[in-house]
Amino acid sequence: MATLSVRAGRKQVAGLHPKLEFSAARKAQNRRRNLWIWLFLMPTVVLYGLYTIYPIIASYWYSLVEWNGFEADQRFVGISNYQAVFADPMFWSSVKITLVFMLLVAPARIILSFLLAIVLNSPKLPFATLFRTVYFLPVVTTTAIVGVVMQFIFDPSSGPINSALRAFGISDGISFLGESSTALYTVAGVYVWKFFGITMIYWLAALQTISPDVNEAAKIDGANSVQIFRHITVPLLMPFLIIISLLTIEDTFRAFDLMQTMTGGGPFFSTEIIEIYIYRWAFAASIPQLGFASAAAVLFGLFVFVVGLIQLWGVYAARRLRADNQ
Repeated sequence: MATLSVRAGRKQVAGLHPKLEFSAARKAQNRRRNLWIWLFLMPTVVLYGLYTIYPIIASYWYSLVEWNGFEADQRFVGISNYQAVFADPMFWSSVKITLVFMLLVAPARIILSFLLAIVLNSPKLPFATLFRTVYFLPVVTTTAIVGVVMQFIFDPSSGPINSALRAFGISDGISFLGESSTALYTVAGVYVWKFFGITMIYWLAALQTISPDVNEAAKIDGANSVQIFRHITVPLLMPFLIIISLLTIEDTFRAFDLMQTMTGGGPFFSTEIIEIYIYRWAFAASIPQLGFASAAAVLFGLFVFVVGLIQLWGVYAARRLRADNQ
């Protein structure tokens, strides 16, 4: 009996050897694959660390010191820069302008692109692909170039828009970018046109998740187009509305290049969003105040971080809502 037990044990061990060898080979293969993955990712990781992670970390340190960017000495001042930012009325003015800009741009992008996406999603529309491409073209155009071109288009003396207004006798010329009452609205309109295509693509992707069979079944039951849109399309798109709205709102906080090239924050600081406020103190001032600008940048970053948390919550809520609808 003892001999049989020993033989059985040997057979079991011998049977495990191929599995152990396969497991070891599989682990070695995974290690080699991971090594090659990290090897190819290393240039991206290094550059991202140098030009993204390090500046973010450095900005937190700079926000605690008094430094003009030219001298080597950096005097530690603690939270004095933050106190100065909070006490500056121009900072709160830039916050207000940023929020107003968001309220002007986000609803326009969401609603107008949604209506256009419904039209372009129709299978009966001829040249739908061409129209989608045309509306998306401004997105791939360099924003700074768009800003420079728009300065010429809105020029009060020789711009084509004012020339058309004079030709029809509507006005002798409007300084769209030179008056504080019209500058922000003008940039907002250009911003909506420039990034209109991104939101349109979001809506097109959302509309294509609705099965045509659902609409066909509703038509068989006697529902007309308005009823289908109200009772089927809109409820099924509610989860996407949350996500698209949050993405669009977050996009509005990245309008520096267009605003800087079109108005530079003027006239009379009427278009100075937070990004331009930070830029003015860091680079455009006669004596740069990098510590002060870094404190404003940190506060702005925390604000965007809160928006990101709201976006995560929105994605979670959208998934729950979509699951309930299904």
